[in-house]
Amino acid sequence: MANGVNDVSGDRLRAVIADDQALVRTGFGMILTADGIDVTAEAADGAEAVAAVRRTRPDVVLMDIRMPGMDGIEATRRILAEDTAGEVRVIILTTYDLDHYVYAALTAGASGFLLKDVTPEHLVAAVRLVRSGDALLAPTITRRLIERFAQREEAAPSAGLHRDLSGLTPRELEVLRLLATGLSNAELAERLFLSPTTVKTHIGRILSKLDLRDRVQAVVLAYESGLVTPGGAPETAL
Repeated sequence: MANGVNDVSGDRLRAVIADDQALVRTGFGMILTADGIDVTAEAADGAEAVAAVRRTRPDVVLMDIRMPGMDGIEATRRILAEDTAGEVRVIILTTYDLDHYVYAALTAGASGFLLKDVTPEHLVAAVRLVRSGDALLAPTITRRLIERFAQREEAAPSAGLHRDLSGLTPRELEVLRLLATGLSNAELAERLFLSPTTVKTHIGRILSKLDLRDRVQAVVLAYESGLVTPGGAPETAL
């Protein structure tokens, strides 16, 4: 069962941990707490996670994919559907870096994923990173994941991202296409002969126009819309 809620105030980062393994919840909770992050609740399944988010309004949710009852994908969908202000970020926890469930979680709005054997330092950095509004995954890793599963998902009913790209300017379409190939902001700036600040502005406008939470969803959309095709994007270094 979920643990009791800690009453917190101020600007301290708040997190919920959802995993059906008590040892994982306890371990991650100790790591986050030691770094000054408030763990407002723990949950052993998706339904508890949804209830915990409603109750404690955290900044970040660490969400296991495979849990009894409601799994992490459905819990992610429900949490983010209710989060109309876009204030909650979900990080998916998985045992395998190419678990096919991760693709579904990303289309549901998750900001990235972590392996459960993550180091304490990386765990803390990841939680703080997504809270700042950035996507957790390097775009190249996101793209590899999507390339592996996007074509499979086309053959099955999908709750994927569907947006009209006609409202984007030619430059914004170009930025979105290159973003999906795995280029960082600095690499985009170099490729397009723009300043990093201008690139960041373009990405912000793309996310706003398409009602996307972060660049992970932008990459997913680029594939699902056909703007970029699996296997058709050049590889870049991580």
